[in-house]
Amino acid sequence: MSSEKCFTTGWAEYELIDAGGGKKLERWGKVITIRPELQAYFKSGKPFEEWYRMAHWEFVAKSSQSGKWKRLKESAPEEWTISYKKLDFHLKLTKFKHVGLFPEQKINWDYISEKLGEQERFLNLFAYTGAASIVAKQRGANTFHVDSVKQLISWAKDNMELSKLENIKWVHEDALKFAQREFKRGNKYKGIIMDPPAYGIGAKKERWKLEEKIDELMENASKILEQNGFLILNTYSPKVDVKVLEGKAKYHFKQRAIEVNGLWMKTTTGKELYYGNLLRVT
Repeated sequence: MSSEKCFTTGWAEYELIDAGGGKKLERWGKVITIRPELQAYFKSGKPFEEWYRMAHWEFVAKSSQSGKWKRLKESAPEEWTISYKKLDFHLKLTKFKHVGLFPEQKINWDYISEKLGEQERFLNLFAYTGAASIVAKQRGANTFHVDSVKQLISWAKDNMELSKLENIKWVHEDALKFAQREFKRGNKYKGIIMDPPAYGIGAKKERWKLEEKIDELMENASKILEQNGFLILNTYSPKVDVKVLEGKAKYHFKQRAIEVNGLWMKTTTGKELYYGNLLRVT
């Protein structure tokens, strides 16, 4: 068991250029964005004047949940594509400040690619636009993609087709309920990844908070994970800290190797930005 800083990195098509002053500056292919970032409470490496000379778009928050994008350059596209290795992802501006990809997850994509083999079963819960699903499918895994939002499943399908892959199994359902049903059906998985939001709305508009569901999520994951399988769990909630994750993992995954770390990324200017906690069970 360990708890320390774990660093993920960008790649040719993604760069975390700078962060500070409650914002972060990122390059997605040739498109540069400015987005709010609560964890960027320090001073930025570059002055904001330089940020605005570089950026194509800035997200202006209206509330903690939504906002709108401000165009900073006339030529700025609203939709575009970037690559990771031989995979392609369709990006677009959303009212939730995201563009359809969470680049800090690269550390998990690499791990999945290393650990999964052909025809092994892989489950992506809270799967969003499906980057982990696409990586697993590229490895030849029998991949199940679960999300409660139909539009996100459609977006993930676009990414699969862009990457010239096929036959991911799409499941429009609440992630926890699907895991419970899989246990009853006797199905198990070599790999499971969960990246639950701090709070969410299920397929039937039911509301839930991660701190209230984390124990149930881990319990059900433990029931459907193969004996030699792996679990990846990301959390980004102040109410689910490293100690909580360690304690629940120890309880539900006895006799397993457990690693819990803070997930970080360095900017090109040398700043360190926190992206929540990362749990791995092997």
